[in-house]
Amino acid sequence: MYDCSMEKLIYRKFILGTGGAENRKYFESALAKGLGGVIFFTRDIDSREQFKNLISRIKSRSKENLFLSIDQEGGRVERTENIHARYLSPKFAYERGEEFLINQTEKIAKELVDYGINLNFAPCADVNTNPQNPIIGERAFSDRPEVVSKCVKLVSEIYRNNGIIPCLKHFPGHGDASKDSHLTLPVIDLPLGVMEEIHIKPFKDNLDTEMIMAAHLHCTCFDKEPVPASLSENAIGYLRNILKYNGVVITDDMVMKGVQDFGGAEACEMAIRAGVDMFIFRDANYDVLDMIDKLVKKAERDEILKRYVIESDKRIQKLKKERVK
Repeated sequence: MYDCSMEKLIYRKFILGTGGAENRKYFESALAKGLGGVIFFTRDIDSREQFKNLISRIKSRSKENLFLSIDQEGGRVERTENIHARYLSPKFAYERGEEFLINQTEKIAKELVDYGINLNFAPCADVNTNPQNPIIGERAFSDRPEVVSKCVKLVSEIYRNNGIIPCLKHFPGHGDASKDSHLTLPVIDLPLGVMEEIHIKPFKDNLDTEMIMAAHLHCTCFDKEPVPASLSENAIGYLRNILKYNGVVITDDMVMKGVQDFGGAEACEMAIRAGVDMFIFRDANYDVLDMIDKLVKKAERDEILKRYVIESDKRIQKLKKERVK
C-alpha cells in the first residue's frame, strides 16, 4: 500500500506558476494540497531581495520539498531581465569560446542558487538544423550534434556542481521545426535514423541527466497520427525502453497551442500512461485546479492509471530526496 492519498500524488506531479495576485487563493490551495513545484516568470521578479523573499515565503507555506524552477537559458529565454542585462544566448556564448561559456554558466548557476532556485529548465539539447526555425535558433548551442552534446554535458555539470538540477529540452529534438509550438503543433517529418543520428544524439549522450523535458511536437517517425511527443506512448516509450532513461520526464508548458487540442485532464492522463512524470502549467488558476481534481478522481477509480501514478511518484521523490533541500 502506497502511504499517500491520490490527491497528494497527483498534485506532486505539477509545477505551476504563481498565477499573479488575482489567482493567489488557487496557488495557496495547490500548495496546501501538495503541489510538486513552482515555475517563476519575469512577472514574479522585480528585484533580487523581493524575489528571494518570494521564494522563501513560498517554501515556508509548503509541506513538500518543492522544485523551485525557472527558464534561464541566457539571451532570448531569460527571466531576470528586470534585474540586470541579459546573458548571451547559448549559441553566442559558445561562439565566444568554451571558457566564456563556462564562466557565464557559473554566473547563472550562482545567481539562481542565491535566489533559492533549485531547478533550471536548461540546457537546450536541440540541434538547430533548420535556419528558419522560429522557436530555437540561437537557443541551441549549434547545428552540429557533437557540439550540442559536448556543451550540454559541460553546462549540466556546472549546474549540478552548484546545486541546480539541469533539465535537458526539448526531447526528441525541436531543432528541425518550422513552426512555433506555442502557436501550433509543429511536424518533424524525419526518419527515425536521422532523428537518432542528429536530434536524439545529445539526449542519448547525456542520459545521466536528472530530468528531460518532452516537446509538443508531432514526430512522424513515432506516430502516424498528429500526437505530440509529450503525450506519445511511442516517443516517451522510446526514451524509457530503448534509451533506458529512468529519470524524471516533464512536459513543456501544457497551455501551449501545440498540446491544447488534446484536452486538460485527458492530455495529462495520456502523458502519464506514456511514461511522463510531471507537467508544467504557467498559472495556478481555477481551470487548472479543476483539471487536476478531475485527474485525481479518474486515478482513484482506475487501477492501471493509479499504478502509473505510483511508479512515477517514486522517480519524482527519488530526485527530490537526492537533490532538493
